[in-house]
Amino acid sequence: MSTTIRLSRAGTKKRPYYHIVVTNSRSPRDSKFIEKIGTYNPLLNDESEKRITINTERAKHWLSVGAQMSDRVHVFFNKTGLVATKPAHKPARKSKKDKGEAAEAAAA
Repeated sequence: MSTTIRLSRAGTKKRPYYHIVVTNSRSPRDSKFIEKIGTYNPLLNDESEKRITINTERAKHWLSVGAQMSDRVHVFFNKTGLVATKPAHKPARKSKKDKGEAAEAAAA
């Protein structure tokens, strides 16, 4: 069983609120989880202390056991100092216009 630290959505329509949870990597987003280790409230200001709350002891424990982080959780852990590396960067997708220009350049 591989464990993942990721966000689980809560709150009402148009009022999002997220729990940072440890869960099985194959389970759906809002299903049962192993442990709740923090919260994220995107509606609060960036400077607010309550915007991101993380139980650092439990987060360190799960990372030491081998739990993988989602990209968004990785950014949160990086801001709080739990992780020093940058998350895996996915390359930007090319638009249809860019693909057309690349095809024209290859044909010429």
